[in-house]
Order: sequence, then structure tokens, then C-alpha cells
Amino acid sequence: MDILWFTILIWLGSLAAGFLGALTGLGGGVVIVPLLTLAFGADLRYAIGASLVSVIATSSGAAAAYVREGYTNIRIGMFLEIATTCGALVGAFLAARVPAAAIAIVFGLFLFFSVYQSNRGGPDLSEHDDAPDALAARLNLDSTYPTRDGARSYHVHGVPAGFGLMFVAGGLSGLLGIGSGALKVLAMDRLMRIPFKVSTTTSNFMIGVTAAASAGVYLNRGYVDPGLAMPVVLGVLPGSLLGARFLMRSSTRLLRNIFSAVLVVVAIEMIYNGVTGRV
Repeated sequence: MDILWFTILIWLGSLAAGFLGALTGLGGGVVIVPLLTLAFGADLRYAIGASLVSVIATSSGAAAAYVREGYTNIRIGMFLEIATTCGALVGAFLAARVPAAAIAIVFGLFLFFSVYQSNRGGPDLSEHDDAPDALAARLNLDSTYPTRDGARSYHVHGVPAGFGLMFVAGGLSGLLGIGSGALKVLAMDRLMRIPFKVSTTTSNFMIGVTAAASAGVYLNRGYVDPGLAMPVVLGVLPGSLLGARFLMRSSTRLLRNIFSAVLVVVAIEMIYNGVTGRV
């Protein structure tokens, strides 16, 4: 394939990945890694390096728009980034020493379970006007987010459980080259009972820092190829900006459906790659 067409195709795929990553809070890495390895035959380690750089671009492109609109809870993001960054460093250092196939399979099964949990019947916990959590109140994590009827307040719960799952999300980010936005959103939406739009936007705010910690390790090992990473970044960045604009006009139910569909695809991808030894 001609190098020009090769670059254009990577750019188009990255554009779609950035849009999807910003819309769901997952980060574009869940699309970039299989795109580069399965469709273009890139080495897995170089695909992970390019993916981590693209995740940084996704976060940079979408996070600014979300913060400006008042959706992102910066205080929660900064607090949980302590766990994700530590986990990302551990995952990146273990990437060359621990086989990721078994982890990928377990991760895929967990995502299937997460889809089931995310679509269970019953009211949305994050929408309840319940009592504040003592630890969240002490850390001043409660905040508001904009709605059509004006600013709406919410309370944060389950801080220790959410913090622990964020460490796992960071570890998977460093190990598999993804933003781990799936785990971040689930931790904030289900464990910490934060409104879904706040969860996705705060996840986008966080994944750049998580990926940057891992990308430094991959860069040091020589796994970041500028020729591969450049079209990925140039596609992901405008895609993430488009996704951010679309998110602000979409309904929470639609986002949950998109989120669940993406989780199913990611789960199948992870299990397949683990079984075939592609991870």
C-alpha cells in the first residue's frame, strides 16, 4: 500500500476513534490498538505507543470543552488521578514482564458483566437527592452540573471503592495501551453515583494524565514511532472535539446505549486478542 494512502486511512480511522472516545469517555485507544494491529499489521507494542499518545490528544481536545461548559468535576478528577497514575506506571513497567493474554480475557469478561450492570432496570442512583457522604463532603467532592432546567447538584459516594478501581483502570491503561475510560466511567457512575455525563466528561479529563504516565515508559523503550503516531494524533484530536460537541446535545439514555455497545465490542476484542495471543 502506498504510504500516502496508508497515512490517510490511519487518519480516517483515528478520526472515528477520537469521536467515539470523546462521546463515551472511553478514550480512542480501544479502537486505535485493534485498528493498527489487525487492519494495518502494526506491531502491538508500537500500536500501544501510538494509542497512548492518541489518548492524550483525545483528552486534551475534549477536556477543555467539557470544563468550559461546567460538566467536568475537576476536583474529583485530580483526586482520582493519584490512583490512575500510580496504576499506569505499574502497568507500563509490567507490560514487558507479565503476559497480558490472561488479563485481557478477564477484562473482557468483566466488561460483559459491566454491560449487564449498566443496563439493569431501576432508577438511576446518581439522580437521587440523597444525603451527602461524610468522606466526600470532607474532600469537598460534591458539585453541580448544567441541565436544561439550570444547575443541578449531586452527592458523591463510595470514594474508597472508586479510588481502588481507578488504580486497576490505570494499570490496564499502562498494560494494554487504552485509556481505560470504561472502568473510570463505571467507577464514577455506579460506585460513586455520579451523574453519567459528569462521569464521562471527568473520565476524558483524567485519561490524558493516565496515558501520559504510561507513554513516558513506552517512549523510553522506543515504542513510540512518530510516523505512526502523527496521523493518529491528527485524526483523534478533531474527532474528540466533534464528539465533545455532540455529547452536550445528546440524551443520557442515548449515551448509555452507545456506551454499552462499545463495551461489548471492546470485550469481544479483548477476549479474542487474549485467546489468540495478540495482546
